[in-house]
Amino acid sequence: MTEQSKSGRARGAGGGRRRKQRAKRRKAPILISGAVAVLVLGGAGLGYVYFKLDGNLKGVDINAQLGTERPDDVDNGSLDILVLGSDSRSGDNGAYGKDEGGARSDTAMVVHVYEGHKKASVVSIPRDTLIDRPACADERGTAVPGEHRAMFNTAYEVGGPACAVKTVESMSGIRMDHYIEVDFTGFKKLIDELGGVEITTTQAIKDSKSHLDLAPGTHTLDGEQSLGLVRTRKSVGDGSDLGRIQLQQAFMKAFIDQVKDVGVFSNPTKLYGLADAATKAITPDSELDSVQELMGFAKGLSGIGPQNVHMVTLPVEYDPRDPNRVVPLEAQSRQVWKALKSDLPIPASATKDTATGKADGVVK
Repeated sequence: MTEQSKSGRARGAGGGRRRKQRAKRRKAPILISGAVAVLVLGGAGLGYVYFKLDGNLKGVDINAQLGTERPDDVDNGSLDILVLGSDSRSGDNGAYGKDEGGARSDTAMVVHVYEGHKKASVVSIPRDTLIDRPACADERGTAVPGEHRAMFNTAYEVGGPACAVKTVESMSGIRMDHYIEVDFTGFKKLIDELGGVEITTTQAIKDSKSHLDLAPGTHTLDGEQSLGLVRTRKSVGDGSDLGRIQLQQAFMKAFIDQVKDVGVFSNPTKLYGLADAATKAITPDSELDSVQELMGFAKGLSGIGPQNVHMVTLPVEYDPRDPNRVVPLEAQSRQVWKALKSDLPIPASATKDTATGKADGVVK
């Protein structure tokens, strides 16, 4: 027996990871999906609510765009998701600068949910990583040639979501089961609906580019401040993108923790507002582009808390030819991807003595 996906590609016997424990498989504690958990709010049975929230969603059919030349869909009970934060300056996002050359993936995380769906690993990919970008096609079907020593975030710029997925799959050898893109403006509104996210800073953060100014201590960040934090770069650590990733990872854990504290039935109005903001903030793949599918995704989130999420940055070193760029440490990067492909924990040796950005502990 085979199962036909939305893209028309037949699944093998057992349906790979998408059929195995379908109701449980979507326990991914990613930055935006935590908010999608609010879709189980008290009014979720109302047809109007479904219709309204469905209207917010516009999916991307990654499977159809990439076809069959992809890594095998390994049936080991795990799940892999590529999460991108887009730095498009179009529309309301224009407040963050001019759109020069198109949108890029300002943030990139591969979320691996282990079999049993009780824990996860998150691998952040620095946007300035120099990689061999594979040839791909953009959203109009126009061929985009591959490039040697291309910055990772140019994959999204030249070819959109499918090219970004193809690039990650080429780097890792792991098939991505899902794709979720987060928008700047939507991210801000989501945090504001949540009532802010509490973080503690161990040193002052003042960054003119991200417009963030925080004294040491505990803060409840609103949407604008939260966006500033995850985009701060020059004023923490060594000023590199690696330091920003450490801030993003700390914020992500705080966000997950706070979303889990939101009562499902205690405040239906607030929860509907969160669901509305969340569905407007994301562009998912076509297998998560309805309220029904997102609810299935969200219901499994309760099994993973911040304490069960292991976050690392792809092992890199500063490029000897350009200190403003980083290059993967091949042997250690292979350790990371091999562990995830085998559904095993990432060994500590994989990230030992790698470039870090020196911003660890700035935010708790």
